[in-house]
Amino acid sequence: MKAKTAKKVLVSVVMGSDSDLPVMSEAAKILDEFNIGYELVITSAHRTPQRTKKFSHEAANRGVKVIIAGAGAAAHLAGVIASHTKLPVIGVPINSTALNGLDALLSTVQMPCGVPVAGMAIGTSGAKNAALLAVRMLALSNKNLAIKLNSYVVKMAKDVHKKQEKLSCLKS
Repeated sequence: MKAKTAKKVLVSVVMGSDSDLPVMSEAAKILDEFNIGYELVITSAHRTPQRTKKFSHEAANRGVKVIIAGAGAAAHLAGVIASHTKLPVIGVPINSTALNGLDALLSTVQMPCGVPVAGMAIGTSGAKNAALLAVRMLALSNKNLAIKLNSYVVKMAKDVHKKQEKLSCLKS
């Protein structure tokens, strides 16, 4: 994960606690791969509600286009952010409780009508897919990014074919 000070920040990767960083750093790695400027932010819907509200209100004016919010337990972070901004918010449930993230998943996806949050899978797969969804959103208005995204998808397909070939060789 690289520091993103030189590039314009297009994506905010937000988490409720530094304990969420191992999961949310997976989103940062994807954004690095696509050379997208991002910031890492810690703010809590419960412990720092005014900070979260201020962040949400100011994000669009700072040029942020997409917010990825990861949280565990009650996981209200994505919803609180979405209630204070018109930017797309992608929620990543984190498996940090005895319920292994099910509580976070439900509180992320069960948003009331009018406050949309895109809900991802629990944990690192969700963080990676959140970043890829952000890339897809940004690629709608960025031709170079759309080309990179297409190359990424083609590479994934090639990797599957290579694995199949390797598996076929073992079977022979």
